Amino acid sequence: MKLRALFSFLFFLGLSAIPAYASEKAEPEKPYIDYVMEHIADANEFHLFGSVHIPLPCILYSQDGGLKVFMSSAFEHGHRVVDSYVLDHGDVKRIKGWNESMHLEHIDSTVAKANPDGGKGLLYFAYHHGEAYALEKPSTLLKLSSWYDFSISKNVFSMLVAVVLMFVIFLSVRRAYATREGQAPRGLQSFMETIFTFMRDEVVRPNIGPKYERYLPFVMSLFFFILFCNLLGLIPIFPGSANITGNLATTMALAVFTLLVVTFSGNKHYWQHIFWMPGVPVPIRFLLAPIEFASIFIKPFTLLIRLFANITAGHVIILCLVGMVFILGDNGRNLGGAIGGGVLATLFVVVMNLLELFVAFLQAFIFALLTSLYIGSAIEEHHHEEAHH
Repeated sequence: MKLRALFSFLFFLGLSAIPAYASEKAEPEKPYIDYVMEHIADANEFHLFGSVHIPLPCILYSQDGGLKVFMSSAFEHGHRVVDSYVLDHGDVKRIKGWNESMHLEHIDSTVAKANPDGGKGLLYFAYHHGEAYALEKPSTLLKLSSWYDFSISKNVFSMLVAVVLMFVIFLSVRRAYATREGQAPRGLQSFMETIFTFMRDEVVRPNIGPKYERYLPFVMSLFFFILFCNLLGLIPIFPGSANITGNLATTMALAVFTLLVVTFSGNKHYWQHIFWMPGVPVPIRFLLAPIEFASIFIKPFTLLIRLFANITAGHVIILCLVGMVFILGDNGRNLGGAIGGGVLATLFVVVMNLLELFVAFLQAFIFALLTSLYIGSAIEEHHHEEAHH
């Protein structure tokens, strides 16, 4: 994992320092790293190639404009304004201070600028005939705006695909057990049984203990959901290519579920060891209690960061390797460099994809393993030796 992090850092550093090649008279293009980050970000449409996109439903709500439902193709690839909303590189934003008197139907471009006041974040603008219109992003848990976005984005669509695949595969395996009762498993049934048996006997049961059956469905659902999302992210074309578990909102939701299960499953001995540790001097208890309480939230936080960082790093490295074709080929002006870059990129990308296939299973396994450990520590029964002490 340290080697992957080193590669990721080097590619970030290199591509950030190398601007996109352009002629002296042309306006400078964005650095390649910007294209990489846009590709792994969530969007309201799937980009196939060139100007070909697969639109997704946009479900937008504002207090002054009400509920708006339409397909992202209505934006005409970001050139049209739809009821005060615009599409900025696949991401929907709203024009600030919108009113019907603007008569704004089309825009020429969208631009992100640094905050001149030194504040955090970027400021977004849409331009029409040289006039700038400020844009605002949808409301989030940390920052409210004038509107909300409930759209079916790439990540949401791919998550639904993962859930459908899980239902199809699990129902197929269940049907195989019912029709072939008493016979040795084969095909998909054999493959899934091997994974399930390993997770049950080597991960869930040893770490949770005698009450493991109560939590087995939750842990296995986490494992297979993360695994399916990771595998879908490795598919470079529709319906894959979405960076699902490389999105903080997704990993945070999974970590919150783990936090809730652990919190509501904890017995009195679990809470006693957090707030009033037995066998520890009273002054030390006052020092340790805040630390133990903070660990309740630190554990799920490390879960979401670990999954997010590893999956995102893999996608960034692969996309940066693909960028070698354009860097060495001087954006099409050097055929020999493009061919050499293509050969190198192909070799490295194949190796990285094989590594990412392993990481897809590994990260799902680690998330399920740590979740089992946290649940097991919360429901562990009081030992007689400790009671005697």
